[in-house]
Amino acid sequence: MKVRVDVTRCLGSGLCSLKAHEVFDQDDEGTVVLLDPHPPAAVDAEVRDAARSCPAEAIAILPG
Repeated sequence: MKVRVDVTRCLGSGLCSLKAHEVFDQDDEGTVVLLDPHPPAAVDAEVRDAARSCPAEAIAILPG
């Protein structure tokens, strides 16, 4: 799995960091910060849940 985020779309809801804190964080303004663009398989479900939950659709999951 490869993860990409579009910080220009981020609304700062924080759902991603709540659902997959190993992969996502937020900066001081609340914008998403991608901690691991190639997360381990053990957190696939959490990352997919975070992507589905993002109200701005700022998270993309790609093969690889």
